[in-house]
Amino acid sequence: MAPSKDRRPGFSRRAQYGIFTRYVVAIFGVAIGLGLLALSITNPRAFSPARGVAAEAARPLGEANAHVRSAGQGIWSTIAGYLTMGSRNAQMQREVEAARANALTMRALQDENRRLKALLGIVEPERKPVAAARLIGSSSASMRRYALMSVGTNQGVRVGQPVRASTGLVGRVLDAWPNTSRVLLVTDPENVVPVRRASDGLPAMVTGASDGRIAIRLINTGVAVVRPRDVFLTSGSGGLYPPGIPVAVAVATTRDGADARLAANPADSEFVVVEPVFEAAVADEVQSGKTAPEPKDLP
Repeated sequence: MAPSKDRRPGFSRRAQYGIFTRYVVAIFGVAIGLGLLALSITNPRAFSPARGVAAEAARPLGEANAHVRSAGQGIWSTIAGYLTMGSRNAQMQREVEAARANALTMRALQDENRRLKALLGIVEPERKPVAAARLIGSSSASMRRYALMSVGTNQGVRVGQPVRASTGLVGRVLDAWPNTSRVLLVTDPENVVPVRRASDGLPAMVTGASDGRIAIRLINTGVAVVRPRDVFLTSGSGGLYPPGIPVAVAVATTRDGADARLAANPADSEFVVVEPVFEAAVADEVQSGKTAPEPKDLP
């Protein structure tokens, strides 16, 4: 016989208490969820200790996963290189010749800059990296763009410090725990990087999108046009990122700038370097608990 669709408890006091308890638990759970959601919106750093505990616990697994990923990429690269050895060899020879000519030009420019700085009495402070790290995790499925590093406060990492790969800027440290830290990537919508065009110093901003892409926004629209393959470097404005780090390469021109691709893709960057904040005053402000300052005083 099929069970009745009537789910009323009737005169059973135990069934009535059970239904009442389920309703109370459901309402209580919804209230807790709404409260946590409001707290995460108003004060995102409130959950930083819990994230730190989870990140520290997952660190060994993340490092093992990074090793496996690196080994897998090496195997596929070896196979692809073997199949395309002839064409790659010819292409590399052409690139070596071009790089040799560019190296001679750059050496002459460096010597000239060194002499000019000596005449003007300009002394550039030596900047030593804070730590080298491996990227052991990311938030590829999230609307926000984060990465997890295998170094933390025990290695000298602090909130606000820039993170870069060999080919360009990756992001900045958002949270730092004893042996791990979380990086806000350049592709995150909340990360705005002041940049300048490498060819003529044209000021602009690089902003991220929730889908992982980036865009170049000119400070003064209508003054200049961004063309494909234009390279943009950090300008040093705002005091957070040091100048001269590659950030983006323009892909397609838009009305107020250009769509771009990253100079350093975090997915392809196995190791990164953490650098000190460009200006000491900004470093003190960021590490005191305030959010990173917005870029200002652009030329």
